[in-house]
Amino acid sequence: MAFALLTAGMTPAPVAASNPETAAEALASVPLPPSDLGQSTYQFFIPETGHTISGLFVDYWRATGGAAVYGNPISEPFAAANGLYSQAFERGILQFHLEQTWTEDPFFRLMPIGPAALDEEVGTFRADGKRAGGGGDRRAAAWVSPDLAGPAVGDEFQEWYARHEGAFYLGNPISQPIRERGELVQWFEGGLLMFVHGEVGLAPLPTEMAATLGIDTSPLAANGVPVYDEALFWNGAAPPAAGIPADGAKRIEISLSQQQIWVYQGDELVLTSLVSTGLAPNETSTGNFRVRIKKPLEDMRGAVNEKGEVVWVAGEKGGPPRGSIPYGVEDVPNVLYFSLDAEALHGAYWHDNFGNQMSHGCVNLPLEVAEFLYTWAPLGTPVLVTE
Repeated sequence: MAFALLTAGMTPAPVAASNPETAAEALASVPLPPSDLGQSTYQFFIPETGHTISGLFVDYWRATGGAAVYGNPISEPFAAANGLYSQAFERGILQFHLEQTWTEDPFFRLMPIGPAALDEEVGTFRADGKRAGGGGDRRAAAWVSPDLAGPAVGDEFQEWYARHEGAFYLGNPISQPIRERGELVQWFEGGLLMFVHGEVGLAPLPTEMAATLGIDTSPLAANGVPVYDEALFWNGAAPPAAGIPADGAKRIEISLSQQQIWVYQGDELVLTSLVSTGLAPNETSTGNFRVRIKKPLEDMRGAVNEKGEVVWVAGEKGGPPRGSIPYGVEDVPNVLYFSLDAEALHGAYWHDNFGNQMSHGCVNLPLEVAEFLYTWAPLGTPVLVTE
């Protein structure tokens, strides 16, 4: 099943909704993204598949590599059977998890369609680990491990899995690497990775499984909705480097010791600049984060104790502790929050001492860099902060 589209050039016919009114009612009942995260306000039409993309879906799609990774949308947003706000793409079904908006993890995961697709491909296993029949491909079944400890990510797939945050989006492997139809593949909870002609990519399982999953893939007319173009997000800000446009997942890397930022799309360096991070005792946190909330303009207020340590920031419950010393800056531009400690990337108009620690924990950027980064980096863009 999963390989028919790849080997025979088949394109499944569009699947129409069995009851559009019921689908609309179901969509109204699922948890939707909060409206104040700073997600994209654009809606785009993708002519290749005849569907639109907007809001958090377009943000996470752009952040994770867009069509090059997950393909183009093959449905409009819908309520999945597991009660999650979802949209199907050619190679993955993105699902919004409301509970993740209070964490530093991605707000989206791929729908776990891998087990059902694998079961159809190889047949089922009994509790004792033996095949229970049901058809399937016995050559593939011989390579599928029922070991409860779980298989490891295959060597050929590890780089792709790490670069595309597979632990979050794709989930755990549910098979060993399999040699199938002459190609090396490995099944995961959220899909199937293939190693073809020296390159790793996701198989188009959602395209093949739309009818089984009851997903309406009927194409729509554009009706005046603009065609997707990455340049529309630049908003007049000129990129400081010549790396635009580029393909692949986006990421931001910051070095505290070097007081420098590097911005990548795929393997291409898009931008680099000196920055100013947190000054002791409020050093910027190190770790793996992502753009969580965006604000075009923000008044930043807080308070420190007698040691200079930040003990309160605006937005926290209550007010500044008694005896603390308040601080604040008005109209901070192009703010991208990335940690639960209210640390953010933002423009700084009150100094030009970049390359030196200056802040209460945020990452101060030159104004032109902040302007570009605000439009270039959607919600979900990974932010790696190192010493």
